[in-house]
Amino acid sequence: MQQRYVGNSGFRVSSLSLGTMSWAQETDEQDAAELLHAFVAAGGTVVDTAASYAQGQAEAMLGSMLGDVVARSEVVISTKAGVSSSETRRSVNASRGALLSALDASLARLGTDYIDIWFAQEWDPNVPLEETLSALELAQRSGRARYVGISNYNGWQTAKAAAVAGFTLVANQSEYSLVNRKAEEELIPAVEDAGLGLMAWAPLGRGVLSGKYRGQIPADSRAAQGRLAGYVEPYLEPRESRVVEAVAMAARGLGRSPLDVSLSWLLSRPGVSSAVVGPRNAVQLKELLDAQLSVLPTEIARALEDVSAA
Repeated sequence: MQQRYVGNSGFRVSSLSLGTMSWAQETDEQDAAELLHAFVAAGGTVVDTAASYAQGQAEAMLGSMLGDVVARSEVVISTKAGVSSSETRRSVNASRGALLSALDASLARLGTDYIDIWFAQEWDPNVPLEETLSALELAQRSGRARYVGISNYNGWQTAKAAAVAGFTLVANQSEYSLVNRKAEEELIPAVEDAGLGLMAWAPLGRGVLSGKYRGQIPADSRAAQGRLAGYVEPYLEPRESRVVEAVAMAARGLGRSPLDVSLSWLLSRPGVSSAVVGPRNAVQLKELLDAQLSVLPTEIARALEDVSAA
């Protein structure tokens, strides 16, 4: 798997990052261990998690595998803090105290003394930006985080954070795909101007760009499950369906999978360092690892951009 630099930094990541949002929920420990082992064996390095995933259980599950399923030195751990969620409530707290407490808890759950890249997961309008950034700086200066970044910040928020920080932010982790190109309006120009890399989550449009929702909702899919149905539903509308059909047509013409076409397009976009994918089982991971992830012909890429810009 290709290794890429993040922005203007010396931080290197695999082109695909293994997301763990489903761990300890839809994905049990046995399946997660299989995913982790296969991902690393294929050359993947980045494992992305968050303190908010399954109320910390995803981090704990990953931590239980370090040194057993894979060596700590083989993985680049990406985690996030500042958001807490339960079945009924989601809240953001990016204060210095909350972030640093969350960092210590993440380190304990992961069973490691450092995070490779630690993100403030969301902009908090109730906390001064300087306070949020001070937590990131302390985490880096103390060695608890090798690199730091911001997540889900829009364009002006990213530009302001990069300007205010008296230290190096290396990445922004935000949503970006052929069915959600909002990042191109302001975020990607801001990321490039600040020398950050974009680590794109939901690069397959929350699963729809794989083509599995064409004309149906599979019983074992996220859209069919109560907890995550609302996560997928926005991308099952007619406009998104037209993009999916265009991707499927391009894939047929190229002899590649829709998943491969979608990820290949994304990874060729300016500023993108890695695509955070979230396979829930070994079959889904194999399809990801079998993808060529090579640059699309110019005319195909242009046609997909025309359809997805509509």
